[in-house]
Formats: sequence, structure tokens, C-alpha cells
Amino acid sequence: MADTHAFFIAAAYGASAVSIALLALWILFDGRAVRRQLAAMEARGIRRRSNTGTGDGR
Repeated sequence: MADTHAFFIAAAYGASAVSIALLALWILFDGRAVRRQLAAMEARGIRRRSNTGTGDGR
């Protein structure tokens, strides 16, 4: 009985592992793209609002 379900269980674990790996890669590549965009915007003189340097927490 256990052998009849082994394929489905292995397939479920495999699909989960592939999904998690794809999500991790998506996060990695998206983070790199966002960092590149931020660097390009800062090179053009566009600054982040969180980097105002006022020191008053706003």
C-alpha cells in the first residue's frame, strides 16, 4: 500500500522544492535589479526620501 502512494508523495515534495527554489531565485534577481535601479537613479541625482540627513526622524 505504501508503494502505491510513494510516487505522489515524491512528486509533491519535488514540486514544493522546485517552487521554493524558483521563488528564491526570483527574489535574488529582483533584488539585484532593484539595487541597479537605485544606483542608476542616485547617479542621476535622484535621492531617497529616507536619506534626507535631517536627523529628526522624519
